[in-house]
Amino acid sequence: MNANNLLQTGIFLVVLLALAVPVAGYITRVLDGRSRVVRLFAPVENLLYRIAGVDPNAEMNWKRYAFATISFNVLGVGFLYVLLRVQGWLPGNPQAFSAMTPDGAFNTAVSFVTNTNWQDYTPEQTVSYLTQMLGFTVQNFLSAATGIVVVIALIRGFARHSVQTIGNFWVDLTRTTFYILVPMSALIAGLLMSQGMIQNFKSYQDVPTLQTTTYAAPKLDAQGNAIKDAKGNPVTVDTKVTTQTLAMGPVASQEAIKMLGTNGGGFFNANSAHPFENPTPFANFVEMLSILIIPAALCLVFGNVVGDRRQGVAVLAVMTIAFAVAVGVEVSAEQAGNPMLTTLNVDQHASALQTGGNMEGKETRFGIAQTGIFVVATTAASCGAVNAMHDSLTPIGGLVPLLFIQLGEVIFGGVGSGLYGMLVFALLAVFVAGLMIGRTPEYVGKKIESFEMKMVSIVILLTPLLVLLGTSIAVLSDAGKAGIANPGAHGFSEILYAFSSAANNNGSAFAGLTVSTPFYNSLLGIAMWFGRFGTIVPVLAIAGSLASKKRIAVTGGTLPTHGPLFVVLLLGCVLLVGALTYVPALALGPGVEHLIMLGVH
Repeated sequence: MNANNLLQTGIFLVVLLALAVPVAGYITRVLDGRSRVVRLFAPVENLLYRIAGVDPNAEMNWKRYAFATISFNVLGVGFLYVLLRVQGWLPGNPQAFSAMTPDGAFNTAVSFVTNTNWQDYTPEQTVSYLTQMLGFTVQNFLSAATGIVVVIALIRGFARHSVQTIGNFWVDLTRTTFYILVPMSALIAGLLMSQGMIQNFKSYQDVPTLQTTTYAAPKLDAQGNAIKDAKGNPVTVDTKVTTQTLAMGPVASQEAIKMLGTNGGGFFNANSAHPFENPTPFANFVEMLSILIIPAALCLVFGNVVGDRRQGVAVLAVMTIAFAVAVGVEVSAEQAGNPMLTTLNVDQHASALQTGGNMEGKETRFGIAQTGIFVVATTAASCGAVNAMHDSLTPIGGLVPLLFIQLGEVIFGGVGSGLYGMLVFALLAVFVAGLMIGRTPEYVGKKIESFEMKMVSIVILLTPLLVLLGTSIAVLSDAGKAGIANPGAHGFSEILYAFSSAANNNGSAFAGLTVSTPFYNSLLGIAMWFGRFGTIVPVLAIAGSLASKKRIAVTGGTLPTHGPLFVVLLLGCVLLVGALTYVPALALGPGVEHLIMLGVH
């Protein structure tokens, strides 16, 4: 880490934490109905409830809340699947793209509904404008709102006592979408368009290139088959290219919610490395802030709602410390580069190939610092957006994002999902502390008993099961191994990253692995669905159980959960429980790669 890297990291964290305070205040007021915006649009909101047949004053117990959550998202999968299958017959398709394959449509529908946004296709060559807007962008809003309402329900479980309800899913979803996500996305989209991000509905544009490119292309007959000479070799003709096709589209509107909702699905295949998706360093800074602003703010919302702001600050401190350390490791690894490429002796002349760091797969307009922060931010959150090729990171540089995903993305994490994941680890931390001192564990005035710990166990163990089982099936089956383009340790890392990304609803990839096959589309789709809703149900069960309990008064024997000691305890639980699960797999992948890079045999 040089001075420039430290300065950029420091500025980012200061701005993030400063913005989190007012955003947290606004979210708190919106969700309890005290915001002026809520009062202003109350007639419109109530009209929507009447049309939908929803009683906004009727609250739900955790089972009804969970049923509403899952059924709503099942409908979302069905709608998006049908849209992808019939897009060839719909308007808003100037490039006349045809329907997606059944397995591809299934994978993509599940991906966007679960806030994963895993993409095994090239968007600008596959998906129409209508599908991007009506399908992907809408689900970007709704999947993000789903994560937020689940964590709000859990927070209510801590704040309430002796009740059986945790809120109304439909009211929470409506207010989160219209009062939080829509206005914030509009603001961010405006900032991004001011930097040159496109927002239009034009057909793709053919523009002249600065120089002519000539390449040998196979000569085809009238039926489109390659012509061969007498020896059976393909006949080629020199082909000159003087134009380039530039993809257009409503990019800024999708980009804003893609980042703010920690979704990650790119409008273009290059994602946030594409100049139309991420035109300037300032736009890159705005996108990184957008990824983490709501997850950071929700920590403070937690403190506001439970009546003890120190609780939220403690959770935010754990996230910030882990994030800063990870950025330091990531940027240092990429700045050091590959020692085998630092000096290369060619005819007795030393040539410095990576003295400026590992810039392979990175945009020079962002550099190593902004790339490193982005890599950590997008995998600390369940975003999946990328401004560089993760497959080109150094072994340690690739280990950091992989490990952050495998921790369950609780270091800030996705909107809502990060905080409820961290609160689950907090329950585990107080349980461990209770065992050490022989007392019934308590957290924010609630006793943590056997039911809560059973649900905690499900949440913590489910995603590792999906990741490791899926990876095992892939490396043992011919269909899984057929997609590997880089054999050896790196190929294993690519498969491990794919299942880690899917089960933890991240969506980024190492690439280099061919996943657009029925095998990977089906298996990764299953991992995405259960990784999302297999954890949401037990989290809501915990919320319902806590809401029904009385709040316990603080005594001299109560473990403080807002001081430095608890911060260390919680961070230790996240690292030990989360990381140790994957140590053997990480050793076989990035660990072996790093030793090979160092020349250790």
